[in-house]
Amino acid sequence: MTYQPDFADYSLSPFTGMTRDSWRSAGKYLLRGLFDNLTDLNAPPLVQRTETKITYPHLDDSDGAQAAQRKAEIFEGLTRTLFIASVLLADEPDLSIGGLSLKEYYKLHILRACAQPESEEYAGSYEDMQALTQDSDPFRPYQQTVETCALVIGLSMCEEVIWKDYTKEEQDAIAAFLTGYAHANTVPQNWRLFNMLDMAFLYRHGYEIDEDIMLDHTQAILGWYAGDGWYRDGHSFDYYSCWAFQLYAPLWNRWYGYDRMPEAASLFEAYSNELMKTYSRFFDRKGRVNMWGRSCIYRNAATGAFDGNLFLAHSALAEDEKALGAARRICSGALLQFLTRDDFLVKGVPSLGFYGQFTPLVQGYSCAESPYWLGKAFLFLHLPADHPFWTVPENEDDWTGLSAHQVRETVLDGPGLVFTNHEANGETILRTAKVVKAPDDIRGMWNYAKLCFNTGYPWESAPSAEASPAAVESQQYVLKNLLNGEEERGNVLFYAGVRDGVLYRRQYFRYRLDTECHWVQAVDLADFPVPFGILRVDRMRLFRRPTEITLGAYGFPDNGTDIRRLERDGARAVVLDGRDAQGRPRELAMTIWGGWRKLEIIHSSGTNPDSEKSLIIYAAGEMLRQYDASEPYLYISQVITREDGGRFSEEEIFPVSRIEYPGKGNTGAFGPVRITLSDGREVTVDYGQNEGRLRL
Repeated sequence: MTYQPDFADYSLSPFTGMTRDSWRSAGKYLLRGLFDNLTDLNAPPLVQRTETKITYPHLDDSDGAQAAQRKAEIFEGLTRTLFIASVLLADEPDLSIGGLSLKEYYKLHILRACAQPESEEYAGSYEDMQALTQDSDPFRPYQQTVETCALVIGLSMCEEVIWKDYTKEEQDAIAAFLTGYAHANTVPQNWRLFNMLDMAFLYRHGYEIDEDIMLDHTQAILGWYAGDGWYRDGHSFDYYSCWAFQLYAPLWNRWYGYDRMPEAASLFEAYSNELMKTYSRFFDRKGRVNMWGRSCIYRNAATGAFDGNLFLAHSALAEDEKALGAARRICSGALLQFLTRDDFLVKGVPSLGFYGQFTPLVQGYSCAESPYWLGKAFLFLHLPADHPFWTVPENEDDWTGLSAHQVRETVLDGPGLVFTNHEANGETILRTAKVVKAPDDIRGMWNYAKLCFNTGYPWESAPSAEASPAAVESQQYVLKNLLNGEEERGNVLFYAGVRDGVLYRRQYFRYRLDTECHWVQAVDLADFPVPFGILRVDRMRLFRRPTEITLGAYGFPDNGTDIRRLERDGARAVVLDGRDAQGRPRELAMTIWGGWRKLEIIHSSGTNPDSEKSLIIYAAGEMLRQYDASEPYLYISQVITREDGGRFSEEEIFPVSRIEYPGKGNTGAFGPVRITLSDGREVTVDYGQNEGRLRL
């Protein structure tokens, strides 16, 4: 049964109905999947596995490795559900779910995990893990480091209920366990924050820490700041910048930084406030989260950055009532995006997917309990009932300032992110860059480098070979050598910025990272927003020919679909009318001009996170002759979407009234391309300045 918002107040929350009591009810709803399946107070915090090929414990690993992973899984189930349980307990210390006292359950199992080596639930010290796995790498980190950070956050949220109810001896034993992981090896990206919060927790409670190690972690974290409120995580940009850097750093400020490292704390504060200038625009009118980046099973945890800002001494969000009302609308909308889906829970537990179970997005570092990371979104409940976050009315903030069919574009040069809010359909489209993946990392490209990520149309993985006679992927170019059948997919995406309303990027195919690389296959990407979507004017830079070129639209949920084919002035379009798995209307249209030869449709199963069956419209073209500049180089297309049950007009499907190519015909060899739209707007696409502006 799906979650039905209770304690609703549509005068306070006109867009979602959600109140603080509604959030508490939703938290209990999520925990029920764990506690209703526990036999008694002694049962470990584990849920039934629904996937065994990707997630850990990995069945093909050694017995020692599996034993270590089993310990990590138990610890993960304990600490991640504590995100939710802790803030509920702070309000209601006697709370029970499934007939079990939450206070007694977590108090017992935290002690077992951290201070009772004889227990099967003991998470193991860092040295224990090295011995158990017999790993020869002296710098190897373990999952426990991640979960110790979740533990100290949970203990802090309900400090009066659990931490202070332990004896001094029990506190010392837990602190000794934390000290080991706080000072042990970690991963050189967001993981450093886990060590920092562990040490900050210990410092707050009077335990000794190594402040030189703290300083080293802090300078590294600050060194990854890229601007516009975003941090680079390792190499990538994704929601880890928001649910890790921009949540943990403000907590660190409160626990340690303001007292011991005020200069660093002031920077963390400034960077969080910078994010708040544009972060609300990252979500759509309904507050929906875009399916983008790794760890998409964490879903609405992305809203945690708003709460992080409210931990600061000088919070930009706290000082702006309108922004607070918009933030609550987004956070509640993002929560309802998932909880109101009838496929969200599997046996009472959040699925290993975005909506329902969807293994193409699952990473090997996850286990059955990993989705409870979304419990970070519930940390807002640390704010008392009279806090303005809960009392200011919801509003649409930036969306109210958009006129009919207007598009607002936000350009963040630091992380290379460009996102557009489309008033016509209420969707937000994200276009990313600064992506580097190994040539065979297809999943990494799905996560990071689809040409567009749409809040209403989550990304589709590659259809099976049986389903697709051509090499096709949604929102990506695929090249196929017509001589040997070899396929090439992009693996590097450079950013060249926005000029005169056009976003410029370049995608390389099979770019080698380990040798001197003289690239041969690439496409210059140039695209700009239209009211219902994105129009592309891309230039092929292919050396190996003959080559077939395909470009897919978004994956479209196929639950009974009407298909229309249209032509106008040499342009062709395919329009899909249908519904998603929840019965809500969808319409998608793809239109082609320029070098494209045809539009086709493929059927697929198990590759769309929104629906078991799906369709992908794709455009196909060819470059056949080597060293022949008379062939078309420019490939122009548009994909538009809506979800209101309406139908696109012909003007919306065919918005281009004139295309002026440079040079002879559609070669695009040099010079600008001028696009005149039917509404009178003129857009000039000029690749001439790209080479010196490419950035990663």
